[in-house]
Amino acid sequence: MLVLGHRLFPTLQPYAECGPIFVCAEPCDRPPDSAEPPHILTTSPDYLIKGYSADHRIVYGTGAIVPKADLVPNAVHIFDDVQVAYIHVRSARNNCYQVRIDRDSLAIG
Repeated sequence: MLVLGHRLFPTLQPYAECGPIFVCAEPCDRPPDSAEPPHILTTSPDYLIKGYSADHRIVYGTGAIVPKADLVPNAVHIFDDVQVAYIHVRSARNNCYQVRIDRDSLAIG
């Protein structure tokens, strides 16, 4: 594995932190698309989820630490707020980025 610094946002702003991402050192296949949550979302008992607007700002009141079994229902609830364009799923313990859920596709990736 290689560890790289990555900023998840297109421009600098107060909440556009940079964090590590881990990538395969050698070419590897992407897991097949599936309706099931990715494997990374099965490794912890809970996750931090937070909604962001189309201009990449936190939508206040959308953040919550949720048990993994409640991740999808809570994400659906966050999307009830029309300001939310996407959701970041992070480690509840270390705040490490795991995946992004987009409103338009309702895809996890």
